[in-house]
Amino acid sequence: MVIVTGASGALGSAVSELLAGRGARVVGVDRAENNRNRTVDFAGVDLADETACRRAVDMAVARSGPLYGLVNIAGGFEMATLAEGGARTWDRMYHINLRTALCASGAALPHFPERGAGRIVNVGAGAAARGAAAMGAYAAAKSGVARLTESLSEELRSAGVTVNAVLPNIIDTPANRTAMPDADFSKWTSPAAIARVIAFLLSDEASAVTGALIPVTGAS
Repeated sequence: MVIVTGASGALGSAVSELLAGRGARVVGVDRAENNRNRTVDFAGVDLADETACRRAVDMAVARSGPLYGLVNIAGGFEMATLAEGGARTWDRMYHINLRTALCASGAALPHFPERGAGRIVNVGAGAAARGAAAMGAYAAAKSGVARLTESLSEELRSAGVTVNAVLPNIIDTPANRTAMPDADFSKWTSPAAIARVIAFLLSDEASAVTGALIPVTGAS
């Protein structure tokens, strides 16, 4: 069974549908209260809360069987300078991008086999490589996802659990097209393309890959 957080979003839906189409048992978890999305099994879950994460993961395992993989997609983006957003923006970006991955991973660990296969795939960002004006909070949070990936990969290496991250550029979603109508969409990466890379990292073929931060930025 594979748990996908942020399952109601464009990327979460693409990953969930691809994995299910390949025969995986997928459980979607999301903070959104609206549970009408067919890729979401547990709605209204505060993924930045350790107790809520543990409860959701425990219930998923009880209903759907042993845990094999976790895909941490839950997150969000906000642009604001320090003068505009202050600490509130930094706290929000930390909570929804880094703390969600941290809490979900912590909740999943007890359910992975003591020895054998297990997979965690995090979604970072290419923008985390360097801070930019009005993007410091987001870049710092996604940089934290990268450090979490590297550290956790070392902690779980001897247990046979791999931990990797994909680093997309701007994802081609309806929301992003609405927010940036004048952008060159051809330079963005589709959710389906990112989903295929995530599926590879969950597969047996990627068993020798851990601690990797993989740019997924398209060919343009």
